[in-house]
Amino acid sequence: MTQDSVSIVAAGHSRFGRLDGLTLEDLIVQVSREALEDAAIDASEIDAIFLGHFNSGMVPDGFPASLVMQADPALRFKPATRCENACASGSAALHAGIQAILSGAAELVLVVGAEKMTDNSTAQVTRALAGAGYQNDVEEAALSFPQVFGVAAARYQSRYQDPLAAMAVIAAKNHDNALHNPLAHMHRAMTFEHCNTVSERNPVIAAPLRLSDCSLISDGAAAVILASPARARQFRREVQVRGTRQVNDLLPIAQRDILAFEGPQRAIQGALNAAGVTLTDLHFAEVHDCFTIAELLIYEAMGLAPRGEGHRALDEGIVLPGGRLPVNLSGGLKAKGHPVGATGVSMHALAFRQLTGEPIGLGVPYAEFGLVFNMGGMAVANYATVLQARRA
Repeated sequence: MTQDSVSIVAAGHSRFGRLDGLTLEDLIVQVSREALEDAAIDASEIDAIFLGHFNSGMVPDGFPASLVMQADPALRFKPATRCENACASGSAALHAGIQAILSGAAELVLVVGAEKMTDNSTAQVTRALAGAGYQNDVEEAALSFPQVFGVAAARYQSRYQDPLAAMAVIAAKNHDNALHNPLAHMHRAMTFEHCNTVSERNPVIAAPLRLSDCSLISDGAAAVILASPARARQFRREVQVRGTRQVNDLLPIAQRDILAFEGPQRAIQGALNAAGVTLTDLHFAEVHDCFTIAELLIYEAMGLAPRGEGHRALDEGIVLPGGRLPVNLSGGLKAKGHPVGATGVSMHALAFRQLTGEPIGLGVPYAEFGLVFNMGGMAVANYATVLQARRA
């Protein structure tokens, strides 16, 4: 997808966090209106709507795609589709919107991602998210996602080396980054020492994962507007989708090497190849740090470090702010928050702002290429996107 690319031309983004008093519908309407206002277009110009929403019983709304129409009367009678692919539901919606434009079925597409999670207890959310695991194996069905990624961290320790110190650096980094993001769920600095020490305030959640290794249960929504090449030039800002790749892997973790992260590796490399760029061309990346061990494994899947040596991306400062390839300047899922259906759209909305020179939070001066990687489950549904700023 290196010629006549689909473009992101506008975005909207709510604050992430515990948003008491706001319903799923409220969040969807808010960001849809923000995106339409950002694009300075009439809602009647939208050709199709795609909504990313996982739900899994966290809210009673099981048929929410048409809730987007509450944002503007002119959206009524537009085709609207809900996309679900676990924690990658937002990227599933965005990729569906891209395909609608490439097929010629649409020229302007509104993509929304939303989730309302905090009305549930932690135990209820944990059970809901566990539904994205393999249910036809008694042992796997009994695992929560903290436990699944705890297994990954324990296997990493056994096969390579203890990853806990590197995971603590990731947690501290992402919390520091989130301090600069006004939309982030948590604005609280966490030191390496705090994150690397088991304590009453940082207990073990699923051995060896500590509380500081786990992403947040959040409410929130984000939206982007996609445009065809013919329409994109009419907008004041344009970020081109230069390459995309979706790769799905087997659901049962017993049937694959979960440390290999083959789905993420194939998705990221496929998107880079489609864009005609390499890792060295990128200026930043937003990746799926649902747990700190996931970000560490993603460094290796990206090729920033050899297998078992993801810590080198941290030790050498590559992924830190000001480094060669800063990762999760937004604060990531770890501190920005993880309203699961919104996450993929949020990543693209913030990357859009970064590439148009209007970052929300930490910025990368003159950034031209950015990578977004969003996954569902234990590296099962993997979506990678390479974005490029339009240069006059």
